[in-house]
Amino acid sequence: MVNVTDIRDLTAPELQVFRTLRQPAEHFRQGIFVAEGEKVVRRLLESPLSVQSILLTPSWLEALHPLLDPRVDPVTAYVAPKSLLETIVGFRLHQGIMAVGQVPEPASIASVIASAPKPLLLAALDGLTNAENLGVLVRNCAAFGTHGVIVGETSSSPYLRRAVRNSMGTVFTLPVVHSKDLVSTLEELRRRGVLVIGAHPHAEQTALPDVNCAGDCCVVFGSEGEGISERVLAACDVLAAVPMKRNVDSLNVASAAAVFLYEIDRQRRDDLA
Repeated sequence: MVNVTDIRDLTAPELQVFRTLRQPAEHFRQGIFVAEGEKVVRRLLESPLSVQSILLTPSWLEALHPLLDPRVDPVTAYVAPKSLLETIVGFRLHQGIMAVGQVPEPASIASVIASAPKPLLLAALDGLTNAENLGVLVRNCAAFGTHGVIVGETSSSPYLRRAVRNSMGTVFTLPVVHSKDLVSTLEELRRRGVLVIGAHPHAEQTALPDVNCAGDCCVVFGSEGEGISERVLAACDVLAAVPMKRNVDSLNVASAAAVFLYEIDRQRRDDLA
């Protein structure tokens, strides 16, 4: 169901969320997120997540009717010329379509484990605050079959606007667990028989291809500058690194995540061969 409202300016109170795109913390406090661009908005409308409103051009409204009409919860569609929508962000990047969704209730470790096929694969985030890297990492998780993402207490939400954009909407398909104490969460996983692997290039560790990832496992990724904190490192079963040439000591966290998750997926595919 879609309720259409024509817009000629952006001063209406109900459009405030679209005027405050540079205030992600405020959106997070309200329990909402902004989805930008065709692919991300399409994936949001195709998902079971609640959609509050959508701001778009007349041509996009016509194109998206097949996704808007079947939705059970009503969606308010604010329709405006593209030239007006471009003034929101101040540069010509906007594709003429944005939507506001409701951040879903966090998943629990127990529910993720119960619903995921075996072997389990999880990614845990420690101190990861760069929204762009966070979004790309989530996209990597979706690409390589990760069953859920655990966001530690020192990490940013994957529902920040730039994280959602860089995930290309794949965050809508992944259970997200918000941990108030990542060390305790990892210890719970270990009690459940899950191998906890720390992605850590700065100490004596095992090369990633030498880690047996055939069983249930969780890979921990750290911050862009400091890596994984000492207390979280101590909660890991094994520390592993991507083998690299000597003149490079580390990878961007999103790039490292792609390598780790690919290697785990490769090992599991080889086991099935």
